[in-house]
Amino acid sequence: MGTAGTGTDETVGERRRLINVAYRLLGSLTEAEDAVQEAYARWYALPPSRQDEIVSPGAWLTTVTGRVCLDVLGSARARRERYVGAWLPDPLPDHAERGPGPGTDPADQMVLDESVAMAFLVVLESMTPAERVAFVLHDVFRYPFAEIAGILGRTPAACKQLAASARRRVRAARAPATAAAVRADVVRQVKEAWEAKDIAALVDLLDPAAVMTADGGGNAGAAPRPIEGGARIARYMAAIAHKAPGLELLERSVNGAPGLVARRCGAVLTVAAFEVAEGRVTRIWAVRNPEKLRPWIG
Repeated sequence: MGTAGTGTDETVGERRRLINVAYRLLGSLTEAEDAVQEAYARWYALPPSRQDEIVSPGAWLTTVTGRVCLDVLGSARARRERYVGAWLPDPLPDHAERGPGPGTDPADQMVLDESVAMAFLVVLESMTPAERVAFVLHDVFRYPFAEIAGILGRTPAACKQLAASARRRVRAARAPATAAAVRADVVRQVKEAWEAKDIAALVDLLDPAAVMTADGGGNAGAAPRPIEGGARIARYMAAIAHKAPGLELLERSVNGAPGLVARRCGAVLTVAAFEVAEGRVTRIWAVRNPEKLRPWIG
């Protein structure tokens, strides 16, 4: 896995991977960056002689980042309970759609794949901290259970059981696979119907049992509870369009999948992710908390 005394350059090169690990574990870019910064702070606090003894600084940093994330997850449930309204993971923009930049924002370092899909991250939120760490590190990043055991303070066999339990949760929540082109077409039709305030068209595009969840965090207006039912969601969306003249809807990639961004006077107000099954929208996750929309500015 490396040689002793590989030095600072190797540890700096680990940052992108660590950010990707931490975001999937925490669902928050800010918390992910803080966790990685803490891991680096602990590395640089080691005396040089101790650093030279560590065969793989990357593995050491991953272990420390995992432990920091585990601590954060342990306190997250209480913080989520104090959060105003529903809590959703931070939405991620596509690098190409953001245009050229220095690439220093954590969002610019994210690898967009199925493991950052909003539906997947929401399922991860339902897991215990230990399940989430075991599952993400093993199933997403292919870390052996022997290494995960060192992070969780459990046996490899126990970690394997945790990952298996998490895997069952993912399978139970997984929607039927829908081709990307179909999802993009459905989202485009939702955009057009929303712009036209066409309730009937929206109802046709929404599954009768669809659910819409909005995250305003107390910093932006949002439905305090999930809205259930395609007809209710359609009326709610039309009402928003009526109350917000000049609202501009843009088709954008959200966490690697077709989504919509709502802007007004150039300011991003909402980022919406969609789950589509059998040609209809089954879930909408609308993030409105401006603290979570910083990567979308610019």
